[in-house]
Amino acid sequence: MPLLESHPLQPFLPSNAKVLMLGSFPPQQKRWSMDFFYPNYQNDMWRIMGLLFFADRNIFVDSKSKSFHKDAIIHFLQETGIALYDTAEIVRRLRDNASDNFLEIVQHTNIEGLLQHMPQCEAIATTGEKATNELISHYP
Repeated sequence: MPLLESHPLQPFLPSNAKVLMLGSFPPQQKRWSMDFFYPNYQNDMWRIMGLLFFADRNIFVDSKSKSFHKDAIIHFLQETGIALYDTAEIVRRLRDNASDNFLEIVQHTNIEGLLQHMPQCEAIATTGEKATNELISHYP
């Protein structure tokens, strides 16, 4: 049976957060290009955010090191009031990959606990089907 994995990051909750963005769970650390959310260089999250907010898909991309500009991302999130975390605290990967299809959630995130630290939160967004289903299971 695959080993249990605990979430490797703390919730990112800026004091002015108006939006909580929830994913499912980070990829294995061997796939990380930075020590922050959406760390896989193949993931387009930071390219999409750059395109949406700055009309520049590469504003957060460090193509030389095949990584992202973590400090710029954190500054952007703090300025815009976007908080980040995931819907799972402990998981079991049923296959050796980052696919949500093979991610068994063993311990769910206490979403109410996150929201208690975000008095200005107006919306919750999810980044995929698994995260959406997890959120819906908390708030039918």
